[in-house]
Amino acid sequence: MSNKVLVEICCGSAEDAIEAWYGGADRVELCSALFLGGLTPSLGSLLELKAQAKIEVATIIRPRQGGFCYSESDFRVAMHDAEQMLKHGTDALVVGFLHADGRVDLARTRAMVELAGDVPVCFHRAIDVVPDWREAFDGLMKIGVQRVLSSGQASSAYDGCYVLREMMDYAAGRLQVMPGGGICVGNVQELLAVTGASEIHLGGVSRLMQDSSTQHNPDLRFGDPKSPPESEYKRVSRNAVAEFIASL
Repeated sequence: MSNKVLVEICCGSAEDAIEAWYGGADRVELCSALFLGGLTPSLGSLLELKAQAKIEVATIIRPRQGGFCYSESDFRVAMHDAEQMLKHGTDALVVGFLHADGRVDLARTRAMVELAGDVPVCFHRAIDVVPDWREAFDGLMKIGVQRVLSSGQASSAYDGCYVLREMMDYAAGRLQVMPGGGICVGNVQELLAVTGASEIHLGGVSRLMQDSSTQHNPDLRFGDPKSPPESEYKRVSRNAVAEFIASL
């Protein structure tokens, strides 16, 4: 590509994000529990990342798994977490608040935008389950959300690339639309050609790691029985990030 495309890497830990930085990423989305779709990371993760890497950090604020319609207590937790992340240097917040009917909860989103002040707020892939994305965009633009992460309401950004193009045309520069979900070396060029995106969100650049500390009882699970073996975890690969960036 002749014009530089900003690459954001989805990271499940500070170490993931540091690896992404070494690989040449422009920005990271800092999360925890990627197996659950990404939850709020610890404050320690942000502090360690800021101490070790010079990279823009967007911190997800998601208090629990399973949808985006939160209790009053969940929302207060989200606000407390966001306040601490802002205090300690996050460069952006990533949120997604919905009503039970799937429409954007503008009141809660506005409260987060007001808390963030000059720090940009991104509305994440909760946008991909709203019943009317145009209505959602109208509300988000009105309250000052600066960026939306979306797969075009499809299982992957590649499958949703024509809807993403529609989203970008509708936003007309008033809102940054960032494709994310299932993007890889094999489809990114076509995706960019269709959408004209200037930013993309990337996962799937990890390698499988081994932890031998559970070897004496390998069948034991400390989490859900469907979770990966306790001896395995994923770590972002700086080489995979660099390879992807080189393909642009």
